[in-house]
Amino acid sequence: MRVGTIKQIWRYPFKSMLGELLEQTEVSPQGVVGDRGWAVRDEVRGGITSAKKIPTLMHCQARYPDSPTKEQIGPVEITVPDGTTFLSNDPDAAARLSQALGRQVSIWPIQPAENLDHYRRGKPTHSNPAEELRSLLGLEPDEPLPDLSIFPKEILQYASPPGTYFDAFPLLLVTEASLRQLQSLSPASQIDARRFRPNFLIETEEVSGFVETAWPGKQLRIGNMTLDVTMNCLRCVMTTLGCANLPKDPKIMRTLVREANQNFGVYATVKTPGQVAVGDQVEILT
Repeated sequence: MRVGTIKQIWRYPFKSMLGELLEQTEVSPQGVVGDRGWAVRDEVRGGITSAKKIPTLMHCQARYPDSPTKEQIGPVEITVPDGTTFLSNDPDAAARLSQALGRQVSIWPIQPAENLDHYRRGKPTHSNPAEELRSLLGLEPDEPLPDLSIFPKEILQYASPPGTYFDAFPLLLVTEASLRQLQSLSPASQIDARRFRPNFLIETEEVSGFVETAWPGKQLRIGNMTLDVTMNCLRCVMTTLGCANLPKDPKIMRTLVREANQNFGVYATVKTPGQVAVGDQVEILT
């Protein structure tokens, strides 16, 4: 059953930095080739980290000068907020990024999954676990904490599934209908796909409503690949952060908690790798 078409394809070369729009891409079992190929490690608290801890990352831009492949992703070009640009493998790249972020960091490409120490979480900011979780998710004291047992157990111990830099699953899908629905529920906010960091933005037959919330457990065909939709995406504080020309906006999380059980978009895994292009049909397989 046809449900829509691919409107945008996003690749995020560097974890938590702004991504790049693509007209087409190869999708491997690990997701969009080159997606989250690089990340920063917090050299103060330890561990691979993200804009949940260092919000300025969302004001940095990353792009691949040369198209990555499954065999070789190559360095990324990083542009920090003052407009300075450098490559991730430059000898002084970590120092320059640390200066821009106001935090001592190092820069790392994806490491082998066997290197478990590389992926272990760093020290928390708050000693109280509930307070730490609320800060990461952008929740108010009177808002309910989510059930984390729905996530893969490995991400409770590691900053990301070992061998990757994505949060939980390799692909995130968001529909234009959901963006419109959220905009109608939070009219004073600037609702923009860039806040929600999808890999695929889908224009559906339905023009409004959180339509993809019905997709978990289903299989999708896009181009010549197939995906298993695993679960709704529980959103975090990153959706409220400023990025590019978008302002910081905590109201977005208040709306998501109230109207969508804190979910927006859906995660997916790759059943059959393939090629995807803007304009490809999205079908639910029955």
